[in-house]
Amino acid sequence: MNIGGHDIGVCSWSLRPRDSADLVAQLKPLGIQHVQLALGPLVMLDDKRKHLELGQLRAAGLKLTAGMIAFPGEDYSSIDAIARTGGYVPDDQWPVRKRLSEQAAALGKELGLKAITTHVGFIPRRGQAGYDRMLARVREIAAAFSKQGIELGMETGQEPAGELLEFLGDVGAANVFVNFDPANMILYGAGDPIEAVQTLGLHVRHVHIKDGTASAKPGREWGEEVPFGTGEVGPERFLGALQRIGASLADSLAMEDGEIASVAGLMRQLGYESSTVEGADGPEIEARNCVFHDLAVADPTICEVDLAFLRAMTGRSVDHRRCMARGERSCRFAFGPAKPDA
Repeated sequence: MNIGGHDIGVCSWSLRPRDSADLVAQLKPLGIQHVQLALGPLVMLDDKRKHLELGQLRAAGLKLTAGMIAFPGEDYSSIDAIARTGGYVPDDQWPVRKRLSEQAAALGKELGLKAITTHVGFIPRRGQAGYDRMLARVREIAAAFSKQGIELGMETGQEPAGELLEFLGDVGAANVFVNFDPANMILYGAGDPIEAVQTLGLHVRHVHIKDGTASAKPGREWGEEVPFGTGEVGPERFLGALQRIGASLADSLAMEDGEIASVAGLMRQLGYESSTVEGADGPEIEARNCVFHDLAVADPTICEVDLAFLRAMTGRSVDHRRCMARGERSCRFAFGPAKPDA
């Protein structure tokens, strides 16, 4: 499904499929190919059944953008309940959940995934009891994922953005990033999502497009999830915040000339396979990979990070003429005339 030039994806668990065949059957009439896939049900299968399920997914031609792992025994009946039972917090569940996470990473590698997201659990404030234990556990999971070439996406909501940012710094693992869910910040009563995404900045590599309204007792009782655009997130504000992330990256890597060839060279240093090519209206940048591609095809707003970065670096308008997230072989960026003060 393509809306406004963006591919729209779905989280598989939101459809509550019975199995892979049912997932494919539900997606087909919707015209959706991009899916973030819940891995837990597949991890639990024996090898024969798993082979059958994976075969159905591959035959359907789905584009799997990332995986997700949740755990048996997690209780979302209240905020207090999930604080006690969620993620890697419960000591009695840690060995089993660590093993399930390792199996999910191995499965993710088999599926060609680059990232798996999860709620790691409520993280105590630095210096409080349990903080060092959670730090050690997330480091262990990150190391296990790294061995499989998988990145670990920590889903937002349980703690304020400033505390999560502090925790990410203490984890110190290059393959740990933020899967930002603006609605969760509201539902958990953890703070304003716009301020949060600005605080977390370039740690955000994957986005869930959700919305919500706060409860009368934030942090103690759940807020209510509502269709995107009808709650308290504010689509325009949220998109603007993502654009500012890209501009912040440009500021931190500011160059004097802003020449397109120089920007392409800087992109290579950031992990892009980028080069300049001659387009119909002058030089363009072509990237044969995208550092956000496998994380962002289901969340097209993340492309705004790249576009804001390029606008800020060149001082020009940017036309995103090709996009790998739309199934094309490369990303291609054309540029308008240089601004007088660029």
